[in-house]
Amino acid sequence: MKSTELKKMIKDAVKEAIQEEIKDILLEAVRAPKGSSVAVVQESVNPTANIQLQPAMTAEQKRSLYEQALNETTLSFNSSQAQTFRPPAGYDPANGTLPSGEVGMDQIMNLMSPK
Repeated sequence: MKSTELKKMIKDAVKEAIQEEIKDILLEAVRAPKGSSVAVVQESVNPTANIQLQPAMTAEQKRSLYEQALNETTLSFNSSQAQTFRPPAGYDPANGTLPSGEVGMDQIMNLMSPK
């Protein structure tokens, strides 16, 4: 007997055994007495209890908080911390030319391929 035939016979036997067990389980469930085995849980909600986790802020309080946050950032940054842009040689911003360079077809195809 070949191993493929043996595997097929084992698969068929296992499949048949599982189907019989499922059939038996379903038949037991159908024949079982129809008792009320499901418990119903009801929750009571008290709508009068109003819980506030945070106090309500007025528009003026919110505005002052935003102003404080903005003032902190404007005080910490100035123009001396800005970086200047120096384009590479061969770039002509007036005519819009870019420096010459070589780009292979493989690089172009890698940009166009879906990811």
